[in-house]
Amino acid sequence: MKKVAVIQDLSSFGKCSLTAVIPVLSVMGVQACPLPTAVLSAQTGYPSFFCEDLTSKMNNYIEEWRKLDVTFDGIYTGFVTGEEQIQTIFQFLDTFYTKETLLLVDPVMGDTGEVYKLFTNELLVRMKELVKHADVITPNVTECCLLTGLSYEKLHSYSNEKDYIKALEEAGNTLQQETGAQVIITGVNPPSADSDKQSIGNMYLDGNRTFYTAMEYNGDSYSGTGDLFASVIMGSMMRGEDLEESVQLAVKFLTEAINDASFEHVPHEAGVNFEKYLRMLL
Repeated sequence: MKKVAVIQDLSSFGKCSLTAVIPVLSVMGVQACPLPTAVLSAQTGYPSFFCEDLTSKMNNYIEEWRKLDVTFDGIYTGFVTGEEQIQTIFQFLDTFYTKETLLLVDPVMGDTGEVYKLFTNELLVRMKELVKHADVITPNVTECCLLTGLSYEKLHSYSNEKDYIKALEEAGNTLQQETGAQVIITGVNPPSADSDKQSIGNMYLDGNRTFYTAMEYNGDSYSGTGDLFASVIMGSMMRGEDLEESVQLAVKFLTEAINDASFEHVPHEAGVNFEKYLRMLL
């Protein structure tokens, strides 16, 4: 069984990070080996939460895993508390990353044009360095703007879908060229002349081609969907599947989970009802 080191936080509420990654990878036949960056009572989208930063403990994992002489087929990084943790991730990569290892970086920093509570400019600088080591990067639109310097406000000032997609594609190509990675931009929500027919999609760029897939958007945005998406991508690639097919599988899975949560009127910060749809990933 292939093993993936997952460097993310553990949030008790919000169905994100490790509580989303572990079940997805497990059902897809991959062993998830968590290296927690923090322990939270609830994800940071809740109005109140406790957060225990585990930066000082992360090197203990590296040292103990080195003693075990373990190897990983994949490394998957997500939420980090600051630039110091990214430095620790570089130390982890120095020890465990090889030419045969797939590194997926989900550059968790913000969403819908807003940065998360723990974001700093120093974190952005280090994240720009980390993505240059990645094989696959899965930023949302906000994070793509942060990484490339594209103005989120200017992007959303476009009044038609064609201009919006063109500007985002240019930014995605810039990120791809600077990193050499395969880039998947998630949560692409272009303007629509009909407010009742909005769409949301994902854009894939690998330097040779770009493909964009979209579906109808119901206006709901939930915690953890980016983590679930990236987890399906990682699990699918560990199975040797084509990345375009991986994106389509992730979209189908998330569509069902999001629609279910919307039907049940689940609070957005609580995450989506993905558990009953894990069978789709077998």
